[in-house]
Amino acid sequence: MYLSELIEKQPILPYIRQSNFAVRSPWSAAERRLLDYLIVYVQEGECVFHIDGEAYAFGSGEFCLIQPDSVVTLEGRTHSITPFAHLDLFYNPQREESFPTRAGQLDLTAYLHLMQPRLNDLQGVHVPVRLTPKHPVHFRNTFLDMVESWQHREPLLQLKAQTLAMQVVLAVLEDHTAPGTAASSQAPQSLNWITSFFSFHLSEPLSIEEMARRASLSPSRFSAVFKQRFGVPPHRYLLDLRIRHAEELLHTTALPLEDIAVYCGFADVHHFSKAFKRKTGMPPGVYRSAKKAAPST
Repeated sequence: MYLSELIEKQPILPYIRQSNFAVRSPWSAAERRLLDYLIVYVQEGECVFHIDGEAYAFGSGEFCLIQPDSVVTLEGRTHSITPFAHLDLFYNPQREESFPTRAGQLDLTAYLHLMQPRLNDLQGVHVPVRLTPKHPVHFRNTFLDMVESWQHREPLLQLKAQTLAMQVVLAVLEDHTAPGTAASSQAPQSLNWITSFFSFHLSEPLSIEEMARRASLSPSRFSAVFKQRFGVPPHRYLLDLRIRHAEELLHTTALPLEDIAVYCGFADVHHFSKAFKRKTGMPPGVYRSAKKAAPST
């Protein structure tokens, strides 16, 4: 599955479940399996994290991201400060039922409905355990601000923390999603935005090339996906939309035909009249007169 396909089902909407600045002498946390994501920043000290049977050593200034369904054992070899966050990345309506798993908790069969999708199970995404942000200072500061904000129970600071979490997640995805592979070239593209786009730009000249660019598709691919989604080619859909809007204006306003032609995106009144008659069977003026003469219901 591609990231875009998953987002169609479960939007990215970070939800911080637990977060804190952990200040500890040498420590260890027994083996457990995760339901959610765990991000740890080793601000000071040395740590060794065993993740799915592999040991990772972390020193000051390094980030670790552990994905759901991983079996982990965490250990601090020295005095350490390790700000962390347990969080969901993808929306789950039952997210408040989920929890950071406890030491020794390995069988999560009863909680599979709460298990977050793994980023590394998606095509074109590979997030390593050891994060190497492209903008490390900004990433660190955003993460620490997020952890600090979450400590306060005030609604605005909680909102700030969740907003900062979105920035953290976005940075991770931008750093570790291969360009052009977030969606399959063969996968159906979501064009739910297109009807609103048409409505807002109905009076403007719209080209297939422009619409394809906005959809991040080639013009030929855009046309094929559009026809699959709406049953007609883009230019036909747009023309039908313009004619329907013209019908509404002719029926409900006294605007001159020249103005209606402009408002509906036609080059001139002659082009408008010709297209309108071809679609409805009568010229715009005759259509307006017929509507006025029709008895109201």
